This record gives sequence, structure tokens and C-alpha cells, in this order.
Amino acid sequence: MALHATQIVCVACLISSELVAAQTVPALQPPAAPDHSDAAGPIAIVPLNAESADSAASVTGALEVTGGKAIIAASGSITSGSRTTNVILPHRGVLRVCATTTVKLAADPSVPAAESPGLLIAMDHGAIETSFATGRNADVLLTPDFRILIGGPGASELKVRLGRDGDTCVDNSGANTPYVVVTSLFDSGLYRVQPGQHVMFQHGSLHEVVDQESEPCGCPPTPAAATGNEFPLAQSEGLAPAPAPAPAPTQPGTPAAQTAPPLVTASNASASQAQSAPPAVNPSLQSTTPEQAQPTSPAKKKQPGLFAKIGHFFRRLFGAE
Repeated sequence: MALHATQIVCVACLISSELVAAQTVPALQPPAAPDHSDAAGPIAIVPLNAESADSAASVTGALEVTGGKAIIAASGSITSGSRTTNVILPHRGVLRVCATTTVKLAADPSVPAAESPGLLIAMDHGAIETSFATGRNADVLLTPDFRILIGGPGASELKVRLGRDGDTCVDNSGANTPYVVVTSLFDSGLYRVQPGQHVMFQHGSLHEVVDQESEPCGCPPTPAAATGNEFPLAQSEGLAPAPAPAPAPTQPGTPAAQTAPPLVTASNASASQAQSAPPAVNPSLQSTTPEQAQPTSPAKKKQPGLFAKIGHFFRRLFGAE
């Protein structure tokens, strides 16, 4: 019986020790998710309000439209109209997408989730201008021929324009801009564009480089600035006066009546005719003398009578004539 009592006491001790351990040791919990507060937020904000439909930007992708702005969360495509689109990069700066240029934006998926990712930019024509801060993770611009890496940290003031036959103009403006490395997608080698350097890669090749290029790489001037018409819409709608046509040239010595006749009414038609033609002479209104009052046609002579003929016969007979 003593043995059994000891066993009972030991079992009770074990139970009590398990209860104490359960109270002191917390229950197992699933691992907490990493904090992404630093990397959260959209990658770009695109204003959609524009003066006309042809100058507005077109935005597609995973986005939200609110307050006249398109908010791109992770990736999207932006196509500018007839004007440059200023794309806002939150907490970084501005990416200017030049007129008629299509740009695709995405966050770099290779960056750890806890870090702020770099920006992936892809374009196949047109031009862009960067004016934003770069972080520890570099930004990358992809063209049909090159991979352009924008290092950091720093303040990027880069201008890139794609021309014909693969000509690529790169302008790394500013003295303190980050380094820019250009590598070919098809050939080996790389080219480092120094701060303040302006180069042209001809025919999409790293072996045909024109250093100190003079042709600008940024956005071209808008068409409205080239036309010089300050109010094109008002003039097309008839709200602004059109330029007056130039008068038709007249040759010297040509009477005014031979030119285009002025618009007259019946009340002043006689007056305009009197000014264009010499006045006609009215015989009834002329002052006349007795000699001018005689009829213009000669008067018929009276035929001699019988006695006159007899008297004329005797004058001839006696020599009176």
C-alpha cells in the first residue's frame, strides 16, 4: 500500500508541474508578417486633367482614378498626348514623359519587400526627362537597344531621346548627378556617362559614340508654340476676328468703275452713277440766244408764183437782169 501511495503522490506532482509550465510558457503563435510600411504606397501619380483631349495622357494598368488623377500602385503604362505629361513619383520627384511617348513603369521585383524598390522604365520611342531622387536601389531604363542604369543615391537629371535607326541621345545633366551606365542588350561592353556629359549612341551601338553631342535630348517644343496662334480654338469657333483680306491691287490709270462695284441700294444708285459717268447735257435747261433758238434743219424756200415768173421773164427780155 505504501508503494501505491508514493506513486499517487508522484503522479500528482507531475500533473501540478505540467500545469505550472502551461501557465508560464505562452502558446505557440504564427510568425508575424514583415513590416512593409517603408515600401508601401503607389509608385506614380499621373494627372489626367488637360485643356483638350489631344493633350491629355492615357493611363492603363493596375491603377485607381480619383480626383482627376490616376494612381499607379505597382505597374502601369502612360501615353502622353500632344503635350508633356508630368508624372509624380511620391517622395522622389517628377518623371516627364514627352509628347506622343509611351512609357511603362513597374517596381523592381528583385528588391526585398522591406526596402524601397527601384523603378523600372521601358520605352520604345520618344523621349523622357528625369528629375527625381535616387535611393540605394538603382533605377533602370530599358530601350530597344540598351539597358541604362541610374545609380544612387543622388538627384537624377537625365534626358533620353530615341531617334531614327536606333540613335539614342543621353544627357546626364548637372555636376552632382549619379553615375549612368549604358550596356547593350545584344553586344558586350558598357559605357559610363559621366555627370555633365552629353553623348549620342549612333545606330544603337556602343562602338559608335559621339561625345559632346550638341543636339538636345529632352522634350521637343510643343506644336502650339511653333504656330504662333494664341487663340486657335476661339478663332475656329468664330469668337476671335479672322485676319482681314488684303485689298485687290488696281492698275494705275484704271477707272474706279472697272474695279469690283461697291454694294449700293436703289436710293443711291443714281448718285453713284452720276459720280462714275460724266453728266449728260439737257437741251431744255441750257441758256440759248436768238441765233441758237432757230431750228437746226434748213428751212424750205418758197416756190415762186405765176406773177413772179412773168415779171422775171420781162426783166430778162428787156435786159433788166
